[in-house]
Amino acid sequence: MTSLIRAFGGPLTCLILFFSGVWVLGLIAAPQIIMIDKSLWRMERPVGAAELSVQIDGLYNRLDLLALDRSTLADQPEKLAAVDTETGAIQAQIADLERAETTPVKTYTLDNFRQMGAAHFAIFVRTILASLAVSALALMVCYPIAFAVAQLKTARTAALIMLMLVVPYAINELLRIFAWQMLLGPNGPVNAVLGALGLPAVPFLESGAGVFIAMVYAYILFMVFPLYNVLETLDKNQIEAARDLGAPVWQIHRRVVIPHARPGIAVGCIMTFMLSVGSYSVPYIMTRGTAAPWFTQLIYNRFFEATNWNVGAAYALSLLIVCMIFVFLMMRLLKVSLKDIAK
Repeated sequence: MTSLIRAFGGPLTCLILFFSGVWVLGLIAAPQIIMIDKSLWRMERPVGAAELSVQIDGLYNRLDLLALDRSTLADQPEKLAAVDTETGAIQAQIADLERAETTPVKTYTLDNFRQMGAAHFAIFVRTILASLAVSALALMVCYPIAFAVAQLKTARTAALIMLMLVVPYAINELLRIFAWQMLLGPNGPVNAVLGALGLPAVPFLESGAGVFIAMVYAYILFMVFPLYNVLETLDKNQIEAARDLGAPVWQIHRRVVIPHARPGIAVGCIMTFMLSVGSYSVPYIMTRGTAAPWFTQLIYNRFFEATNWNVGAAYALSLLIVCMIFVFLMMRLLKVSLKDIAK
């Protein structure tokens, strides 16, 4: 706090803290708290509803008897008034009981998580494994690119190559996904080339393989930039020294480059995994409903088609828990801290 005040002054520090608090509490913490709360309760029929139904039926029978009594008391105003008074009281009592019988009660329970079932749990596991595969593919594709660009002698060439990677992202993500759908479709250019070579057509969209390709392409920058930012700081003299000592290429990477790149690998894998596991548009567009759904599609269906927000929140919370476990697992495996990731 003291360093902030010294650097920016009191008023500007207060403004920074205010907007940071709004960001953390209003845009991060509050939605998560609401989702957690909604996932832990459901509206259920009140306890004792069956007994209330029996009591209501008895009161309706009493009303029928009073109606018969009223028809015979036309010339007895005092008794007629008493019957009317009792009838009004019973009708009010019936209204209260029916309201209590039909008004659902907010009950805290874990049943929302149990709604997943075997089929949905299989989709959940498949989505996690597929997102891990996407992250691994992105790492294998981006690591050589980031290392090669970081080793360039002129910063101008490196900037030009990174710019070439960024330019396609000026196009809307949906348009890029639709472009991949056309490229990988049954009658697309990729299968046309395979047919010209005498090879059978590959069902990229129907098998879900197109989802992997589109996701690696869609999230490649989130892997390559963290890797490049870390590898750019690597002292090239270390690599030269390892070469002079006779180390082969694979050992240079294992003993020198990869240990230095651990924070970048952690950030790239975390970002790619979280974007992949939470993606909705890529699997929905690329599979066109012909392949197994992504877990995010089930969450969407629970929220907006089944209109069961409690189960949808439970599904979303399950995905969030897996993402948090993955973050801490990557930090543990690569032996990096939050401070290293923040850099």
